[in-house]
Amino acid sequence: MFVVDTNVLVYAADADAPASDRCRTLLEEWRRQRSAWYTTWSVFYEFLRIVTHPRVLRTPWTAGQAWSFVDAMLASPALGILIETDRHAAVVDQVLQEIPHLSGNVLHDAHTAALMREHGIRRIYTRDTDFHRFPFLEVVDPLAT
Repeated sequence: MFVVDTNVLVYAADADAPASDRCRTLLEEWRRQRSAWYTTWSVFYEFLRIVTHPRVLRTPWTAGQAWSFVDAMLASPALGILIETDRHAAVVDQVLQEIPHLSGNVLHDAHTAALMREHGIRRIYTRDTDFHRFPFLEVVDPLAT
């Protein structure tokens, strides 16, 4: 079990990105696999924000194109979406106590990390080195594997 972060989806979608081929190949493998893999709604929304932004992609996507990509991911039979449970507030509190100096944009990553802990998932595929701040996660750079 593992979580896929936003940047892997963005690289898979952006044909101009140097990491595009590797991330697209991985994503297609995961979409065909029978074992569970996960992401979050906030990852999908961040993906939508990035790929439609004219200052991020050379050729930004329309919202419809971006949603079609998300919709194709949602059609993957083994993909699960991590959502908050009744324990979420307690898990977030625990994470913030263990790592007290989190702030700014890293709090988005803290949300993903808390969801992962809440659901008992340790491994995340990401190029975002901020996830190394969470010692309870196993961070896998998809370009290093």
